[in-house]
Amino acid sequence: MDKAIYIAMTGGKHIERAQAVHANNMANASTTGFRADFEQARAMSVFYGDGLPTRAYALSESPATDFSAGSMTETGRDLDVAINGNGWIAVQGLDGREAYTRAGSLHLDSSGQMKTSTGHLVLGEGGPIRLPELETLQIGQDGTITIREKGQAPSALSQVARIKLVNPDLKQLRKGEDGLMRYTGPEPTLKVDENVRLQHGFLESSNVNVVDEFTSVIALARQFDLNLKMMRTVEENSTSAARLLQVS
Repeated sequence: MDKAIYIAMTGGKHIERAQAVHANNMANASTTGFRADFEQARAMSVFYGDGLPTRAYALSESPATDFSAGSMTETGRDLDVAINGNGWIAVQGLDGREAYTRAGSLHLDSSGQMKTSTGHLVLGEGGPIRLPELETLQIGQDGTITIREKGQAPSALSQVARIKLVNPDLKQLRKGEDGLMRYTGPEPTLKVDENVRLQHGFLESSNVNVVDEFTSVIALARQFDLNLKMMRTVEENSTSAARLLQVS
């Protein structure tokens, strides 16, 4: 059988992988602080011994993440924060490692631990943030958390923690399967960046362009159909060649 059928089959397989990237972007179009993934295709020449590369396999890959900022939406909620400019909120991943997010929809669980909407612990300068029972809470631009504890007078305000805000080189960030960013540089963890600022009572939307993603999905679907037609054509050619050999 002509090896072209394997070329077409490989193209179809990698188109499905490319579709998965765009489908994931579209599925997270309304996810707070989500960063879209790029997708690209490469041609990989196939060599047979000393012959010329008359065939080329298709390879689809997600080389990087789009770090452009999303739009800011005012919510007025005390535990909603958005990064104003560059920077990231430090959280603890399910693997126990420090990770980073722009999703600032926070909440307190029954034990007072501060978590993101996906359940990841928010980190302070000394580890996960845990707050006592409180009446009011305010988060400052530098991440400082000021509260009035339950039963205290209205003027009895205290700073109990500070959200860890970092601003690493974007080239050294990689997105994990959990959607969190992780630092790949030489240092084990990042230091606090005093220049990162939070916007209290706001959330940052996803940076996904739904129109572009939908257009890419349609284009990839047409490319997949072309690969199927190529496989059918190769099969028909092989069948015709076999019949000619039988006749001869």
